Amino acid sequence: MDQILFIGTLALIIFFAIWWGFRSLPKEHWQFMAVLPRQKTAHGKWKGLNLTYYGLLCANAYTFAVIIFFILATSVYMPMKGLCVIIITLLAVCLPASKLVARAVEKKQGTLTVGGAVFVGTLVAPWLVTLVNNTMGKTLSFHINVTVLLSCICIAYAFGEGLGRLACVSFGCCYGKPLNQCSPFTQSLFSKFYMIFSGSTKKISYASGFQDQKVLPIQIITAVVYSLCGLVCTALFLNQFFITALLISLFVTQAWRFFSEFLRADFRGSFKITPYQIMSALTIFYAAGVVVLFPAGSETPDLSTGLNALWNPWIILMIQSIWVASFIHTGRSVVTDAEISFGVVKHKI
Repeated sequence: MDQILFIGTLALIIFFAIWWGFRSLPKEHWQFMAVLPRQKTAHGKWKGLNLTYYGLLCANAYTFAVIIFFILATSVYMPMKGLCVIIITLLAVCLPASKLVARAVEKKQGTLTVGGAVFVGTLVAPWLVTLVNNTMGKTLSFHINVTVLLSCICIAYAFGEGLGRLACVSFGCCYGKPLNQCSPFTQSLFSKFYMIFSGSTKKISYASGFQDQKVLPIQIITAVVYSLCGLVCTALFLNQFFITALLISLFVTQAWRFFSEFLRADFRGSFKITPYQIMSALTIFYAAGVVVLFPAGSETPDLSTGLNALWNPWIILMIQSIWVASFIHTGRSVVTDAEISFGVVKHKI
């Protein structure tokens, strides 16, 4: 009953957020949430720094994924100190990787890639856990099972990436092809399920000129696929199917990433098979190798233990810090600017 209530509550929250995002976020006023004045110009106005809903939604998605990770990992009695070291280190690696990989592939400065960050994080995670076991683990007498932990990470990633696609809708990136460029079958299939982005500062407008056109809602489809995958794999994990949850979560997310690249219209590199698609395929095979090298344990998950573990002041502070760091990293727009003017409302003096 606890599992049904937990997974059902997650499903309601997630799919309400996706439904709201589908209806609201393509609109122009859902791109910028605030502007900070930075420098006064010679004309008496101010140059501003735009803070975006993209950053807010990314930070929410990252934080949600971290919370899911902690719940699952502590439900199998993994030590919180070791988990904190692992998650902070992984974020320290993956956040910069999201920019560096995108720059290498797309040759642009102001862009991010979650796919590239996931690829790097998947490569690093098993060996990071091994390092923690052989250092801190020996000192504090604990051992973290690599495969079980990687299962937690992949399930959390499915949720985080799913909700993170709402950020892409807000910014207008990772967008699908215009319906008028698709096959007749695809046009009929999506005749009532499409998105129209408004606003000249959204990426779909300035990069491809598809403003106010019907496009494939690829971000929303991805959000639904990944979220359903996360929910199913959470149920599998809580019933001790650790390897199954790991392989399904990785296969579904990476296989969909590979396929969905063919439905996207944004620039993904100069090749028919993009570097991101290659990374997705390699991630699946790499995870299969990890399962062979690191057998799963026989721990019995206890959901209540995982939920109770969150009610720790230090964990709450760490989760809040991750949200702040994520927002600072992703919320400051470097591809848009703003000009602000201030005045006095004289009749209210």
